[in-house]
Amino acid sequence: MPLNEFHIERHEHPIDKIERIATLNDWSFERTGQDEVSITVDGKWSEYRVAFTWIENIEALHIASAFDLKVPERRKAEMQQLICQINEQMWIGHFDYWAKDNMVMFRHSLVLSGGAEALSAQYESMLHHATNSCEIYYQAFQFVVWAGKSANDALSSAMFETVGEA
Repeated sequence: MPLNEFHIERHEHPIDKIERIATLNDWSFERTGQDEVSITVDGKWSEYRVAFTWIENIEALHIASAFDLKVPERRKAEMQQLICQINEQMWIGHFDYWAKDNMVMFRHSLVLSGGAEALSAQYESMLHHATNSCEIYYQAFQFVVWAGKSANDALSSAMFETVGEA
């Protein structure tokens, strides 16, 4: 019997859980459909638009975090190179460049096959990891787009950590 013939009822729709977590944390959100909610998160470098989407046919909760960054045509190849270099360092999730929308975004999915239920802490961890990844690499993206740096230089500059205070 094919796996897709089984239908397991969930106690709570994953998007309902995300909406409840957003309400409890006083986060700005919009339920854009039965299977999607968008949350706005303020970061150090930018405001992040985070969308959680439930994909029923593969039983996965997808997260996408985007920020306002339009990539000029002349910088797209270097941006692709930077994304490849960043993704080599990622253990969870990845960055994509979506040409259709001309935007960079972080994406990840949590597979909940067979009716598995995630804990609120798992959803919060997904959100934290998505926004934290954007925060870590935000400056590298900016260096490529606005400073005209190479992917190597942008990544090196963004990853430079200072110790102490001046």
